[in-house]
Amino acid sequence: MEIPWLDRAAYPFGHHTLAVDGGQLHYVDEGGGEPILFVHGSSAWSFLYRNLIRELRADYRCVAPDHIGFGLSAKPAGWGYSFADHGRNLAALIDHLGLQRVTLVVHDVGGPIGLGYALDHPERVARLLILNTFCWPLRGAFALAPAPVAALLRGPVGRLLIARFNAELRALIPLVYGDRAKLTPAVYRQYLAPLARPADRHGLFAFAEQVFSGAGWCEGLWARRASLAGLPAAIVWGMRDPLFGRRFLARWREALPRAEAVTLPGAGHFVQEEEPTAVTRVLRRLLAAAPA
Repeated sequence: MEIPWLDRAAYPFGHHTLAVDGGQLHYVDEGGGEPILFVHGSSAWSFLYRNLIRELRADYRCVAPDHIGFGLSAKPAGWGYSFADHGRNLAALIDHLGLQRVTLVVHDVGGPIGLGYALDHPERVARLLILNTFCWPLRGAFALAPAPVAALLRGPVGRLLIARFNAELRALIPLVYGDRAKLTPAVYRQYLAPLARPADRHGLFAFAEQVFSGAGWCEGLWARRASLAGLPAAIVWGMRDPLFGRRFLARWREALPRAEAVTLPGAGHFVQEEEPTAVTRVLRRLLAAAPA
């Protein structure tokens, strides 16, 4: 697969695809041994986990899909793009690869997608690593924007800003880094390029809209959260994340009381970019402490 903009030195992985609902799903599948499944969120793709995969693939099987609408996967105009739609595709990939006893790593809206699988298939998931994410409705104390702003963003104005002007990547993403120097021009290009055209951004707007309309899906997940508390888990949290702040971390600590919780004071939302060594270290500890 020849992709002119792709930095093969930073992302030196083989390309794999699976036909799923919505088109061809691209994924990374590197290494061997116990499987680790990396689930990305909005505006990102498997590139986000490249540093972790490079460090772990000598000892573990590292699988990282690009959701439909992101990265190197198909970007159809007429697909649903709901959390449930993405969740079904994730389940199809896990079945296709025959993954068992998965260590699930979730970030951003990858939380409600990946944790939905963990709740539906507890026998297939061995451990959890939680990275600046959620799986409850984003309203009340956890609302990401005041109600009038949220209503504006869900409508034509939001679609224009995100789908036409790429406002999420061009304006929001730099703001959620704790240290913006770590979003280098070379790295930034790898996030901008897959969503370069308005026709590529259907999934981007859909994720922004799902933050509000996916509340029912998240409510169903949160009602079943007790079963997650029985899994070996760890939490790594960027404390300078303006989106998912201290209240989110406190709620995860309450939901997963036995989990190791590591806070990164200087990191923002994308801890995989800002502190990949720290995240990898915690993940290795989790894998060693709770063998399958």
